[in-house]
Amino acid sequence: DETLAEFKLTHEQLLQVKKRMRAEMEAGLKKKTHDTAKVKMLPTFVRSTPDGTENGDFLALDLGGTNFRVLLVKIRSGKRRTVEMHNKIYAIPIEVMQGTGEELFDHIVTCISDFLDYMGIKGARLPLGFTFSFPCKQTSLDAGILLNWTKGFKATDCEGEDVVYLLREGIKRREEFDLDVVAVVNDTVGTMMTCAYEDPNCEIGLIVGTGSNACYMEEMRNIEMVDGEQGRMCVNTEWGAFGDNGCLDDIRTIYDKAVDDFSLNAGKQRYEKMISGMYLGEIVRNILIDFTKRGFLFRGQISETLKTRHIFETKFLSQIESDRLALLQVRTILQQLGLNSTCDDSIIVKTVCGAVSRRAAQLCGAGMAAIVDKIRENRGLEHLEITVGVDGTLYKLHPQ
Repeated sequence: DETLAEFKLTHEQLLQVKKRMRAEMEAGLKKKTHDTAKVKMLPTFVRSTPDGTENGDFLALDLGGTNFRVLLVKIRSGKRRTVEMHNKIYAIPIEVMQGTGEELFDHIVTCISDFLDYMGIKGARLPLGFTFSFPCKQTSLDAGILLNWTKGFKATDCEGEDVVYLLREGIKRREEFDLDVVAVVNDTVGTMMTCAYEDPNCEIGLIVGTGSNACYMEEMRNIEMVDGEQGRMCVNTEWGAFGDNGCLDDIRTIYDKAVDDFSLNAGKQRYEKMISGMYLGEIVRNILIDFTKRGFLFRGQISETLKTRHIFETKFLSQIESDRLALLQVRTILQQLGLNSTCDDSIIVKTVCGAVSRRAAQLCGAGMAAIVDKIRENRGLEHLEITVGVDGTLYKLHPQ
């Protein structure tokens, strides 16, 4: 209980997190502090949400996690608006995620080629939207320079390059089909736009999946990195990097530090590492190792499994925390992981998972509160009604 008490954040602490997030957002928006700001507040060049007049056939790519999706989207406007989608999911092998940029984009183009064959549309030169869920400095809607990889990606020769150019070059190399790449968007922006198509009140996008991030409609007058005062533009906060300057150190635990130290991008994306699916299982594993060393768990025996990094996938956490699960089933899950547990062990494991996910949800909520407050103040309102579009595997799979 003493150890898990660190994971129980008080109302005061959460208000502090909200206040700090707000300060970091302001730093990212201002010209004089933007370069040193950790929360980058990147302009997306998306100036409005959909209005329902959109029409046509579009290809969409979605790259951002362990899977890659290619979609054909048929939008029909008019009295009866319809959206018809066909998609196919392709795996991205770890050696491609961490190989050369050319290999990564060749793999992407191979998947597109397969999909065009599958749908029988290789001849049509369709407009393509590229959802690319990594920090990009955009200069226009169809140009985005990758600032840095996150979430386990490490392909060479991509950072500092325009990802639309890399995609176009990959398509050229294949000499098989042609596409018109019209936009590159962050997954948060894609989520906000998709939700806004159904609900015009949606002006925030949130992702809680492999990683975590949010975007929202900001007033142009506050975005000092882009010229112009009129209207609004969607800003990709890249909030995963919140805390990279040490401003969350007072609530980070030794387990958070261990997870960060052993990650591919140590010292970066610290807020994301306390919230998102790629890391929660690792936090749990580190706590379980510590508890076992201290003799509270597994009769003090640390199995080889428990020493294996990334063994606790998000889906295990979600399963263990499911209220419908009897302790016997928790034991079965632990057995699949090579962990022979008693009933008491199962109770402890379930409690640890609960404490880690609850903190993740609260931290995420504190960040969201900072964004909602900012929008409300921007508009000089006492009361704001707004919808948040949410997506991501952790959000969708987790029972609470």
